[in-house]
Amino acid sequence: MPAEPDLRIHFLDHLIPRATPGDYRVVVKNTLSDPGGELDAQDKLLPSEETFEIKAVRFVLSEASVHAHYPPRESTGAYTRTLPHITLSRSILPWERNLAGTRAEQPPARPPWLALLVFGENELPDDPAASGDTVLRTVEELRNPAEAGVKGPNLPSGGVDEAEARSKCRTIDVPADLFNAIAPRDDEMYYLAHVRKVVDANKPRAADGEVFVEGEYAVVNANRFPHNPGNYAVHLVSLEGFEGRLSGTLPGGTTAVRLCSLHSWSFTSSEGPAADPGALLENLVAPGAEDPEELALRLPVTAPVTDDPEDDYVRDRLARGYTAVPQLALSGERTFAWYRGPATPVTAFDVPTEHSPGPHTTSDHALIYEPEHGIFDVSYAVAWTLGRTIGLADPEYTTAVGRARRELANRATTLMALAGDPERASVDPDAPPALGALRELASAGFRERLSTGLKSPQLPDGAGRRMPQPRVTRTQSRSVLAEERAVSLLRTTAERNAGAIAAWQARLGLLQGVPFHHLVPDPRMLPLESLRMFRLDQGWLDALVAGAADVGVHTSVDSRLAPELNRATARSGSTKRAAGGLLIHSELIPAWPDIKVNAYLKDGTVLTELRRATPDERILLVLWDGVPDKVVIREPGQGIHYGIDTGNRLGLRSLAADPPIGTPLETFYPATGSLFDLHLRSDPDTGPAVLQMFGTGGLVPALAREFGLTDLDPGQLALELVNAPLEQEILSPTGTAARTETA
Repeated sequence: MPAEPDLRIHFLDHLIPRATPGDYRVVVKNTLSDPGGELDAQDKLLPSEETFEIKAVRFVLSEASVHAHYPPRESTGAYTRTLPHITLSRSILPWERNLAGTRAEQPPARPPWLALLVFGENELPDDPAASGDTVLRTVEELRNPAEAGVKGPNLPSGGVDEAEARSKCRTIDVPADLFNAIAPRDDEMYYLAHVRKVVDANKPRAADGEVFVEGEYAVVNANRFPHNPGNYAVHLVSLEGFEGRLSGTLPGGTTAVRLCSLHSWSFTSSEGPAADPGALLENLVAPGAEDPEELALRLPVTAPVTDDPEDDYVRDRLARGYTAVPQLALSGERTFAWYRGPATPVTAFDVPTEHSPGPHTTSDHALIYEPEHGIFDVSYAVAWTLGRTIGLADPEYTTAVGRARRELANRATTLMALAGDPERASVDPDAPPALGALRELASAGFRERLSTGLKSPQLPDGAGRRMPQPRVTRTQSRSVLAEERAVSLLRTTAERNAGAIAAWQARLGLLQGVPFHHLVPDPRMLPLESLRMFRLDQGWLDALVAGAADVGVHTSVDSRLAPELNRATARSGSTKRAAGGLLIHSELIPAWPDIKVNAYLKDGTVLTELRRATPDERILLVLWDGVPDKVVIREPGQGIHYGIDTGNRLGLRSLAADPPIGTPLETFYPATGSLFDLHLRSDPDTGPAVLQMFGTGGLVPALAREFGLTDLDPGQLALELVNAPLEQEILSPTGTAARTETA
């Protein structure tokens, strides 16, 4: 399978600024000396002193500083294995302020002062619905809450001036037990932020996710999975001043912790089948794993096989994608007919059209009769009628067709009217008015010629007069339309309006406006949680377009000129015809609205997707310009997001140079079992699903051992937590001889 272009993204551990926020004083002293000592001891220059202040984000964060976050705001999806994250456009922001707990390394590594906390419904007193709501308070009320038992950040008394203390900030009060349960520990803070450096980004991602732009960005990860269905609020909070309170134990008497929330949003983690898209995707393609024919669009046959030839006949019809529909015969008899839509499990035979080129005013010409069984096949007749109905229902199309036919008829009428006068018939009707006579009057010799003519003898009566032309018959006048000059004029007239008609018919040829029950006539052909592949019956599409093309034929002249308009329309249309497609009916479609579906031929050629539509919120229709040999269904990209993969395990990625860093190793951790059983602080069914990163059940040392290391860096951990996109490959039912109809 051809791979998508890779993004050149580097994961860095941190980006520590040269200086942290605060007041600074620069003193410049001048000394003049030589090997013997100072030369200006008695006359020194006065020292120069300058003071300045470095300011940084502390209590308020501009929305412009937030590049993206995941899950998207107010979205609903299968996020039970996702660790929410936020991407900040200022890459040094998480390390601009000091937080105690610096690791003794060279160079020293500093933990971020920011953390991303996730809260469920009824966990925050001021936001029971988990909508991301906050309470606006002054910085002084943040630092020194008036409520008993509520603890704010322990900020140095001189670190906040009077004006800043009166300013407002967004706050949340977190119950003490909940804070101890979900807040990252001192030694975990270091691993929950990293820098993402995008060197070459030329591929934007889905609309609900992150669009990569070249540059450096800070990423802060949460440590809690939204494991249980429901609403969740995510808060980017400041932990400055909480040094010593991140061990899982708060000072005695503490009932709640007041935090400064710099940014918040909410989302819904869904329940039901969509909560496990990986299982849904596997279930969709499973029937075709052994026999791709199981994915063909046809009615399932459950009746036992018999020796009855009539039974064989019905089975053959159903295998070719037909279904029985009620039919009311002209005699009034109620019977049934065979119908098959444009989507077929086999390659349909070519339909002969020479005997009835059209145009037509009814669909009788498209009926197929089986004299052996006395049954009609109404497929093409239905297609013709449907195309005509859709065309008549569109006022823009009927106006365009009506204008084209009227102009053609007017031109033909003019040509036929001139047929009896050879001199006038030779004149181009589109030519501008002749000026030859006026030019002769203005010529220099006209006076002499006129004088000579007047002096000449008078002609006898009747001499020089035009003799009346014999009256032409209707057959003779219409025969003029077959002459080369008339054909050229009619072609030019038809092409004036053919472009708009061709564009409309091209859209119709891609089944736009076709009711879904004409595509899938029986719901049993596409049950819920199923995937079906099909070929497109070109004869059915031709009949559909022909029905629309026959709109507006009212006279014998319209009927005679219709082929000319149809040929002009065909020349104007350059859109590719669809040849194959796919239908998915699944809860996966609303869960992945931007699902990737790529089709390939055996030689690796990528087919062009001509149309994608969702006739229903759970149904996806995709059409291609060819019949694929292989289809790859892939989870849509929402930028990079973090968590664990299907099966509650981590798909490991290379941390060495060979294979290149980030390459999936096709191995998983843990090899057996679930990460939820090994590396959470508590049972996710009874408490928050928070990662245990160190100590008993610590994820970081366990992952490090998988790579023969003693520890991981933040960038390495982030790389391992990148979600691997789900992907399934399907072998398409191919057009072998056994799958091709014969007339």
